[in-house]
Amino acid sequence: MVQELLSKNLYLCQEIMGHAQISVKKDHFFLSGFTWMASRSLSCSHIDGVKKLKGLRYRNLSSQIVGKFSQNTQDISQDFELPSAYETAMEALSTLITQKKRNGTSAVNGQNQKLDRMLRYIKILGLEEKIAGLKIIHVAGTKGKGSTCAFCEAILRECGFRTGLFTSPHLIDVRERYRLDGMDICQENFLQYFWDCWNQLKANISEDLPMPPLFQFLTVLAFKIFVSEKVDVAIIEVGLGGKLDSTNVIKEPIVCGITSLGMDHMETLGDTLGQIASHKAGILKPQIPGFSVPQLSEAMEVLQERANELMIPLEVVAPLTLEKLNGTRLSLSGDHQLSNAALAVSLCKSWLRGTGNWKRLFEDAYEEDGLPEQFLRGLSAARLSGRAQIVVDPLINASGGNKRVSGDLTFYLDGAHSPESTYACARWFSAAAVERKDLSLSSVSPGVETTETAWTKGYIKHCHNKEPDEILKRILLFNCMDARDPQILLPKLVDTCASSGIYFSKAIFVPSISVHTKVTSATSTIPSYVPGKDLSWQFNIQRIWERIIHGKDVLDQDLKINASAGLPPREFLYKEASRYCPEDRYFASSAVFPSLPLTINWLRDCVRENPSLRLQVLVTGSLHLVGDVLKLLRR
Repeated sequence: MVQELLSKNLYLCQEIMGHAQISVKKDHFFLSGFTWMASRSLSCSHIDGVKKLKGLRYRNLSSQIVGKFSQNTQDISQDFELPSAYETAMEALSTLITQKKRNGTSAVNGQNQKLDRMLRYIKILGLEEKIAGLKIIHVAGTKGKGSTCAFCEAILRECGFRTGLFTSPHLIDVRERYRLDGMDICQENFLQYFWDCWNQLKANISEDLPMPPLFQFLTVLAFKIFVSEKVDVAIIEVGLGGKLDSTNVIKEPIVCGITSLGMDHMETLGDTLGQIASHKAGILKPQIPGFSVPQLSEAMEVLQERANELMIPLEVVAPLTLEKLNGTRLSLSGDHQLSNAALAVSLCKSWLRGTGNWKRLFEDAYEEDGLPEQFLRGLSAARLSGRAQIVVDPLINASGGNKRVSGDLTFYLDGAHSPESTYACARWFSAAAVERKDLSLSSVSPGVETTETAWTKGYIKHCHNKEPDEILKRILLFNCMDARDPQILLPKLVDTCASSGIYFSKAIFVPSISVHTKVTSATSTIPSYVPGKDLSWQFNIQRIWERIIHGKDVLDQDLKINASAGLPPREFLYKEASRYCPEDRYFASSAVFPSLPLTINWLRDCVRENPSLRLQVLVTGSLHLVGDVLKLLRR
């Protein structure tokens, strides 16, 4: 089975390399850029088998193969599910959620007390000295933390090391937060470590030491997993801030990195860039090398001041150049990833030197110019779900012989939720949507006699072609938490896309499925519709959108009440965005849908009934929304 899976992965390797997307091939497993890997307990047993395929520990199995192999386990491991035990663990985790709302203040108000408690939890589990033995890369920042950590993990795995990666948040399943050798920890091992930690902590709680809140527990669990699994390197992403974050019980990492800083989580970190930078700089340690991407002057001054206090150099890393990459394509899309990849390269080089492995592996051959082959392979294979990810809906059949039997439905997913990340998302989508249009057209329109096309109002008209006109619609599927400001995010998105000639035919606003009060798994029940769901926030976002499109307020309270009655007719998709007819009960440029499952099904129905229709759907504004869409598409 292992050899068969590897064969199938190699068969599709060229098609999907460099893209985080689903590829559907008849008679083949479909592969994805999702974190669907190691989804069941089979992953516990297949790791050793994978190692044996090549004979020489971890480094001889390419990241490309490990990443793709691990993502196929969901289809071959159905008999290994532990649904009842796993759901019980999720219910236990849910009891640790102490915040009344997302982005709320932690129940442990004294932050120094929070770190003190973290140290006490670690001591109870007997991890205090063992954590000191972990060779850690610690990464903070506003944007790009997860990407940088993913690049680091892939690079060092390619260099032959057993890797542990801890990131947050998860999108589909909590096990995504814990990767071992590039694969999510399996259910069996997760449950073993989970209940070991849970039972020990539960037996030692007292009035002044309750069970840890959710993120603190998940952080302690990460240390437990990485110590028990004897990883060579642990890459740890900060959860929130840095100085007072639960991960900052790390006293002596090998190296620290700070990604791009911006205005986010201001209710906790402060409302100026300097205050935010002060929190992020809190992970810097005496005698530990520090690296940062270029920052705005207000942030860089604070970082440099902290580095000077600690008497350590803070190296500012310039983005990678195409020349430096030597033709290698980064696996994570977007120009901003050049900065994240450059930081990861510097962190990995520093880690290798700090652990005495650089000379052993490379003998200073790459001291000045160029990147080792292992680095290039890692940069081309790193993966991170929900960030600049393209997913072709696997349930939509794009062709039937030489005749189209349905349209195309492609999702572009990016969990951007700050002004800076929204700008990066818009730039990526603008490039990716145009890049894919020609590929898709050529694949579904073999009878086109000329490549000349004329674009008007969302229609692609094939000149001198007898086939029906192909219709392209770009749709925004959006939601954000009420702690975000859609009055900032939406104009940034629209203006950036418009500057590249990309416009949205429609916008759909929908509530997320996931709730902050409950930890769910990949197999948790998803209701298609929740009667009485409060959609007031979605209607507020719609009001902002309509103001952007029409330049004035056009959404009144009466329409808001009536629009909650149900879904718009599918004809809504084809109306001109400039048309404004309140008597239709729907605006031609936007709609509020009562649930995400109904939205996905509505989009699928639209392309099924019209073979000429191509939908490009940008899903953004919230990682929770992106995760929910991925969960639905997976099913």
